[in-house]
Amino acid sequence: MSQTLSVPMLLAVPLAPLVGAVLAGIFGTQLGGNWMGRRVAHTLTIAGVFVAFVLSALTLKSVVQDGARLSETLYTWMVVGGLKMEVGFLIDGLSAMMMCVVTFVSLMVHVYTMGYMEEDEGYNRFFAYISLFTFAMLMLVMSNNMLQLFFGWEAVGLVSYLLIGFWFNKPTAVFANMKAFLVNRVGDFGFILGIGLIAAFAGTLNYAEAFAKADTLAKLTLPGTSWMLVTVICICLFIGAMGKSAQFPLHVWLPDSMEGPTPISALIHAATMVTAGIFMVARMSPLFELSDTALSFIMVIGAITALFMGFLGIIQNDIKRVVAYSTLSQLGYMTVALGASAYSVAVFHLMTHAFFKALLFLGAGSVIMGMHHNQDIRWMGGVRKYMPITWITSLLGSLALIGTPFFAGFYSKDSIIEAVHESHLWGSGFASFAVLAGVFVTAFYSFRMYFLVFHGKERYDQNPDAHHDAHDDVHGAHDAHGHDDHHGAHSPHESPWVVTLPLILLAIPSVVIGYLTIAPMLFGDFFKGAIFVDAEKHPVMEELGKAFHGENAMALHSLFSLPLWLAIAGVALAYVFYMLKPEWPAAIKRTFQPIYTLLENKYYMDWFNENVLARGARALGMGLWKGGDQAIIDGTLVNGSWKLVAWVSNWVRSFQTGYIYHYALVMIAGVLVLMTAFVTWPNIVELLSK
Repeated sequence: MSQTLSVPMLLAVPLAPLVGAVLAGIFGTQLGGNWMGRRVAHTLTIAGVFVAFVLSALTLKSVVQDGARLSETLYTWMVVGGLKMEVGFLIDGLSAMMMCVVTFVSLMVHVYTMGYMEEDEGYNRFFAYISLFTFAMLMLVMSNNMLQLFFGWEAVGLVSYLLIGFWFNKPTAVFANMKAFLVNRVGDFGFILGIGLIAAFAGTLNYAEAFAKADTLAKLTLPGTSWMLVTVICICLFIGAMGKSAQFPLHVWLPDSMEGPTPISALIHAATMVTAGIFMVARMSPLFELSDTALSFIMVIGAITALFMGFLGIIQNDIKRVVAYSTLSQLGYMTVALGASAYSVAVFHLMTHAFFKALLFLGAGSVIMGMHHNQDIRWMGGVRKYMPITWITSLLGSLALIGTPFFAGFYSKDSIIEAVHESHLWGSGFASFAVLAGVFVTAFYSFRMYFLVFHGKERYDQNPDAHHDAHDDVHGAHDAHGHDDHHGAHSPHESPWVVTLPLILLAIPSVVIGYLTIAPMLFGDFFKGAIFVDAEKHPVMEELGKAFHGENAMALHSLFSLPLWLAIAGVALAYVFYMLKPEWPAAIKRTFQPIYTLLENKYYMDWFNENVLARGARALGMGLWKGGDQAIIDGTLVNGSWKLVAWVSNWVRSFQTGYIYHYALVMIAGVLVLMTAFVTWPNIVELLSK
């Protein structure tokens, strides 16, 4: 097979979901007169994503087997002072892998949505949104320049806003989507500053051209400061990643985004939007390798997110929020790996995490459906015997998440822990502690949820707040799927095949994908030419390569390693607390109430944002409005100028009386003044000259 890739085939990858989104969004909604029925809408959108997945898989096959690569500009939009603004594709191991992950997870979510959103009034609109989201993410990962990257970056943010607030009649959903939008704008401000600095000093937005000038950028300082220009660029770019990939302190939007329907929780939090920041930093590795300061900053931020967001997962009772905080923690792990210069390890964990986290989210949605839309895990229990497929697939996802040997998450998570241990950058000590402690925390909250949902005494008929939870997926007088309230007392039931089939298909890679791909992705040539590491300055990957002796050996070695025993301890403690001694957690809560209150209030980050930042910004705005705009600009400059003119005019007008004797008096006084001046002026000049 040729080592070149077909540009028309690559164009079809993002355009197929876009066509489905446009047709369903126009002709399947009121915009186009509801001409298209539900069956046609979901068939078109699923077909579009399926075509994208098949073509992505063929592209990956060409990249892996034949070494095919492509970097080509397809369209030049404009040229401004020598700066080209283009649309183009860059296809290598990194982008081909991301294309397959995005399209496969999106395809599973599309199929799953047929069951989950079955009776929702916005059925066609939802399919249009998720297909449009897929198009935006594909444009992001396939781009060969920063303009197209930014387009995809903003497009996924916009569509996520529409999806999180899909049930726009719910005040909590409207608040959540606005929160996500605003917090991401903070990160995006830093992101566009970073892109602007590259454009200003490198004179290009093309990846290859910018990376070719990396050494020149490394010698420059930011004008007017002593700061290294490349450090400022990398930190600005990473601030964008902090917003999109929900890193502390810009993480606050992600848990609230659970207000959207469960399928978008899987789509946004598994393989697409939140991983865009991880992908971007890996793509920009030639720049990040030039700044140890930026890498240390990334590592510390990731370590804080990995550990402290995991703590919040321990006290959550909403099944979707437990998985959401798990996502935050795992994104922290990926970010730590980026900071350790183990970019391929971060992307490897991105891939494995995409499968098992999508599985856990969709499994949570299946439980919610089976429990008649109760989301509180305290009122579940014993679901295993009613929902066997959901149970076994959720168990497999949980085992992958906690890093069970031979499962996908084990290979990527253990590689991150080892990479941080080998790093010698500032902050690596704290990061190493954080990722190790995070193993125990992850295992504890994951199996706390698992035991409370699938095992133990049945509690689903004891929920005092049935169908009145603020986080229930409700819409109008019925819940989101058309089930009336009187169903709440019924036993759980297994979900239909359109829900369970995606669970089964996602469970397979959650188990095997790590075992099959660790060698080529981390220690082979899979990312050759896509990810750059300065092995002399940052020898982490070399050290990992020396210690790697095969997939089986790695799994067997873990039997004697600390991470596995920390995970086992977390599972065991969860079993004791919630299966054997359920009164112990309540006693611990009473004893450590201040800590529990701190966690329950999410470290008061929302309070700080709303009462300090938001009110401070409002006070500043009011001050600028009242003091600056009204008092200075309107009051002094605008109104003051005409008042001064009016006052001078009134004063001058007082001399224009119309009486001849007044004018004669003024003339005489004027002559007197002039005569006095002419007489005394020579004496004044003589006096001054002395």
